[in-house]
Amino acid sequence: MIDRITVDKILDAANIVDVVSDFVTLKRAGANLKGLCPFHDDHTPSFVVSPARNTCKCFSCGEGGSPVGFIMKHEQLSYPDALRYLAKKYGIKIEEKELSPEELQSQGDRESMFIINEWARDWFKNQLWETPDGKAIGLAYFRNRGFRDDILEKFQVGFCPNSKELSLSAEALKNGYKERYLVNNQNEMEPRLSIGTGLSLKRDDGSLRDRFYGRVIWPIYTFGGRVAGFGGRVLDAATKGVAVKYLNSPESIIYSKRKELFGLFQARQAIRKADLCYLVEGYTDVMAMHQQGIENVVASSGTALTTDQIRLIHRITSNITVIFDGDDAGIHASERGIDMLLAEGMNVKLLLLPDGEDPDSFAQKHSATEYQQYLKDNQVDFITYKATHAIGAKRGEPDAEERLIHNVTESIAAIPDEIKRTVYIQHASQQLKMPERLIERAVNAQRNKLNAEKQKELEREQRQTHIPTYSPEGEKATSSPNSPTISQDNIEKAGLETYVAQMIIRYGERIMCTIEDEDGQDMPLSVAEYISLSLKDDAIQLQTPACRSILEEAIENAHTPNFRAEQYFNNHPNEQIRELAFKLGTDAVELSKLYDIPTFSTPIDKEIVQSNDTDLRLDEIVPSLIASYKLNVIQQELQTIIEQMKSSEVKADKDKYRQLLLQFTQKKKLSTELAKQCGDRVVLK
Repeated sequence: MIDRITVDKILDAANIVDVVSDFVTLKRAGANLKGLCPFHDDHTPSFVVSPARNTCKCFSCGEGGSPVGFIMKHEQLSYPDALRYLAKKYGIKIEEKELSPEELQSQGDRESMFIINEWARDWFKNQLWETPDGKAIGLAYFRNRGFRDDILEKFQVGFCPNSKELSLSAEALKNGYKERYLVNNQNEMEPRLSIGTGLSLKRDDGSLRDRFYGRVIWPIYTFGGRVAGFGGRVLDAATKGVAVKYLNSPESIIYSKRKELFGLFQARQAIRKADLCYLVEGYTDVMAMHQQGIENVVASSGTALTTDQIRLIHRITSNITVIFDGDDAGIHASERGIDMLLAEGMNVKLLLLPDGEDPDSFAQKHSATEYQQYLKDNQVDFITYKATHAIGAKRGEPDAEERLIHNVTESIAAIPDEIKRTVYIQHASQQLKMPERLIERAVNAQRNKLNAEKQKELEREQRQTHIPTYSPEGEKATSSPNSPTISQDNIEKAGLETYVAQMIIRYGERIMCTIEDEDGQDMPLSVAEYISLSLKDDAIQLQTPACRSILEEAIENAHTPNFRAEQYFNNHPNEQIRELAFKLGTDAVELSKLYDIPTFSTPIDKEIVQSNDTDLRLDEIVPSLIASYKLNVIQQELQTIIEQMKSSEVKADKDKYRQLLLQFTQKKKLSTELAKQCGDRVVLK
């Protein structure tokens, strides 16, 4: 565990501009910086980084947060791992005791799986370099393909022996790792994504068998450098009767084949420096190009290119050159990927290697200089490529010409930028020798179709948008039918409570007035303390669990030196409360627009919404806000009592009816008093 003092050092050192700049290209925009959002399909810069507040936010999808929150979302790290990431970035030393198996369990499933994968990577690597079978089979395979030792070290390749005496599964159990994280286990929350790395397979008799036995191994890293999974290639000399040549780790809560790119972690800096990414198909293709001095290259790991993979690349660069094998399979692959790349706003070039060649084999036949020159001279735009290589592109045949034109116009229609579309329409007209107006008409028709589909998808996403529920039991809290949530609908219903929570987050530690203690001495009262005492006076509490937790923790830390509520909650260990704090930490005008919270009826309401940090009168606004909130709660309670009194069952029970009538009278009196307070301008001294 990381001690509190070290955590504070990390949070103080972490600069949002430094952190975000590692993943997003930022440009100055007044006092802030802007870039393409890394969390959604962003074609125009909507991701704003605020140095003053040390936060970031996308004004399109709403994602963002503090430096630690950003790293957790972007790298899919736990809170402790995000802190370790930032500590490493800023050279802050963390001294931790070695975790026991019980502590590993407490860290959670994701963390335990990452830990096992990192151990497995080292074990595979040791087998390759230190064991007789590893050297004779695994290492020989790589060296026969011409790979230098430094390249093998760079990609941390390994070997899994086909041996009953020596297995990863047995060694992992011996080292205290749990079987639960070695095999696949059903995830009740999300059945598609299992818990467990899948490094081991469970036999019918309960014993374990290595998944990757007899294969050379490639670790697959996340964007931030953690081992998410593995890829393995079978070696005929070691394994007989195995039909699957390449095998990947199964889908799990930390690994999805469609969301990862092999080599991206090693290529990030080179891609950013060159402002260009080469995309190839396989592991050895990436390694071969690195050996030729071309380091800005990634692979789709044998799977069809996905939107998630494209967006990973787009975080670093908008320019991509796709290198396809020079066979029919390569041409078919190009057909699938071009439109997806264009739709994501990428600038696409394509290169088809000579027939029968792939990037690996081509590298073995050419020097680094020749290889780089070939890439430079032979990449073409997608229209030229399709006119030359695409399926159905035989020129001179009417049917083929028609298919080609439809193929090209569909690709152009996928381009989101209007200016870029216009340029390609003109280029297509010249290449295909077709009137520009006909090309434009076909493109517009296709775009209308695409826009209709996108609108339907957007509507579905908007219906699903919500703020997560806070649960003190752990970071990954979930909603049950009986648990109150802070969905968008609930936040709109909460109304004033939303602003109460916002006041606590943004100003909770500020002193707003003084009261007399038991000895008659003046005692300063913070915003959070005032809100708590005021609510207790009328036996009222905040209605949503997350808001209550925020108030309680603000009170607990009220007298902690250097406590700042906004910084504290933006960096909270619990994901749900951290997300809520970030959303409520925005300015009131934006909050009002974002959740369409209706205006209130008190004279101070306009000031609540329009005030900023420089002109905010907390001694006026907070008391009026709390009075309005309490009035709102009391009125809801009165309405509930009225509905209860109307029931025939209550009317028949005179005692219960009298009890409800008494409650109604008391609350009505309180309602009248609160309404009077709301009508007056309350100022605390």
